[in-house]
Amino acid sequence: MYSFKEIFLTLQGEGGQAGRVNVFARFAGCNLWSGREQDRATAACDFCDTDFVGTDGENGGRFPTPADVVAALDAVWGEGRAAGKAVVFTGGEPLLQLDSDLIAAVKAAGYFIAVETNGTLKAPAGIDWVCVSPKGQNRLHQTSGQELKLVWPQENVDPSDFLEMQFERFYLQPKDNPRQAANTQAVIDYCLLHPQWRMSVQTHKLVGLK
Repeated sequence: MYSFKEIFLTLQGEGGQAGRVNVFARFAGCNLWSGREQDRATAACDFCDTDFVGTDGENGGRFPTPADVVAALDAVWGEGRAAGKAVVFTGGEPLLQLDSDLIAAVKAAGYFIAVETNGTLKAPAGIDWVCVSPKGQNRLHQTSGQELKLVWPQENVDPSDFLEMQFERFYLQPKDNPRQAANTQAVIDYCLLHPQWRMSVQTHKLVGLK
């Protein structure tokens, strides 16, 4: 059984795949925060800006088999759209549910598969684009992929600690909170001094996309 908060068509707004048309498939649940505001202060990740609780979002639900998930993705992608099917599995934490059977079924249906994970769980084989977004000082078990995207600043987190990991790209993304202007300037200043890092901006929020 696979539980999704929501499944919708949009443009990727962040990182190395920004601008690409994707089905965004948001799994319900996370291993670093319950999703309840009363638990935020004591959570292993306390700055999440996403609702991943339940299955009541757009096209959300519980799907018994990989074939049921593929049917839901295809319905959102739609008939007659040009070639280039792509899906981003996100959350919450997608690797709590994304398994080899589902990956195989989605690949067989012709999808490019991306995943956005906090990195505390090892990703199964077969994913085309692995984006790891570290949260606090939680230990990473996924230390390779296409991009590491660090929301920043984070207390007691030094970007340089990640540069020995096996990622193709390293992004800093300003933390979205009441100090966003200061956070953005901090990211700009850091990238100017450390050109191994690129700046990632949440463009979907700027243009009003979901």
